[in-house]
Amino acid sequence: MSLLLALLAALTLIGFHLGRGRAVALVGGESRRLHSRPNHYGLYVALWCALPALAILGAWQSCLPVVIEAIVVSGLPTEILALSDAELGLVLNDIRNLTFGGVLGREPPPYAQAASAELGRLYEIGRAGLAVVTMAIAAAGLAWGRHLVTPGLRARNAVERVIVIALLASSTVAVLTTIGIVLSLLFETIRFFDKVPVFDFLFGLEWSPQTAIRADQVGASGAFGAVPLFAGTLLITMIAMAVAVPVGLMSAVYLSEYAAKSVRAAVKPILEILAGVPTVAYGFFAAITLAPAIRDLGNVIGLGVASESALAAGLVMGIMIIPFISSLSDDVINAVPQALRDGSLAVGATRSETIKRVVLPAALPGIVGAVLLGVSRAIGETMIVVMAAGLAAKLTANPLEAVTTVTVQIVTLLVGDQEFDSAKTLAAFALGLTLFLVTLALNMAALRVVRRYREAYD
Repeated sequence: MSLLLALLAALTLIGFHLGRGRAVALVGGESRRLHSRPNHYGLYVALWCALPALAILGAWQSCLPVVIEAIVVSGLPTEILALSDAELGLVLNDIRNLTFGGVLGREPPPYAQAASAELGRLYEIGRAGLAVVTMAIAAAGLAWGRHLVTPGLRARNAVERVIVIALLASSTVAVLTTIGIVLSLLFETIRFFDKVPVFDFLFGLEWSPQTAIRADQVGASGAFGAVPLFAGTLLITMIAMAVAVPVGLMSAVYLSEYAAKSVRAAVKPILEILAGVPTVAYGFFAAITLAPAIRDLGNVIGLGVASESALAAGLVMGIMIIPFISSLSDDVINAVPQALRDGSLAVGATRSETIKRVVLPAALPGIVGAVLLGVSRAIGETMIVVMAAGLAAKLTANPLEAVTTVTVQIVTLLVGDQEFDSAKTLAAFALGLTLFLVTLALNMAALRVVRRYREAYD
């Protein structure tokens, strides 16, 4: 497949140069006599070469396994064909493993060996036919596209039409993916609320999702009050943003308004390195360094600090979010027109007054977006909370105690073999949907703030 795609790419590149060269040759080198630019004619021929071949390639790859396996199954012994669909599926899976180097763990029967050999032979034929057909269609498309090239051909319109269709398809995929995610959460959440009342979930003050999975198993009935999870998420997010927003915003103001170019060129990349550090590394830092330091400091001043605390998780999470807010805010502040600064300075304002009354208000929509991104990152973070804040679902506003968050509980509930008919497992989907709705409401509120501000300044 890699070789086939490489050959197709090479043929497409040849089509581009042939189409471009033909367009230029038809007008004797006077490109102004062409309807479109020469490159558009090259792209036009390249699209004729690539698109039909890729369509055939995709269709062939989708249908080939189904057709080949149907042929192989039809050749199995009668007693095998009489098996149930589930048993026949297991037999076919063994044949696949035998063909493609899998491990059976036992000596395969003679019919499986014969079917495996037939399956491999048919796949070889199918691959060879795929290569021949794909390259033939690509060559035919190249020839046809080159034949269509004339000075009056609206090549640019055709190429742009294909680009618009590709963009529309990409947008459709994104929208359908979002709808699929929401529906998958919604259906499982409805099943959860058939077992647990909505009011108990949203307003319950105790979270203990351990339940009995089997009827003969001794276990607790479970408590699914999610308020402690929401409170822990909010507490850690507030601590993180209390660190990230002022530090990130002030560093952005310094880099864009006060720092020399040489300082900015050195400091900004170093600051953005923090964004590339894996979150598990932040979790190790919080668990090994910061959390013990906070506990020891609390013991010195007479405060009882848990080994895993919301304060440690929030501080480290705030450090992690600083580069997001700083980098985005810096880009937005630099995008403010210099004329606004010059006008403010011209009427006697100082540089600090210009920043506070002109630059920051003009950059507020982008800063709000940066802060929103930081909040979303804080809400969705898992590893730092697991390693630094713990798994205890406590309803508290004390940052020195251990708490947990929604994302941590989702991971905990879905780890290992799960029974998707139990309220314990379905609770993860209810938490996910609730988190999605909260984030959506946060985005809508931020958009309203940005829209209102832009109307005032436009």
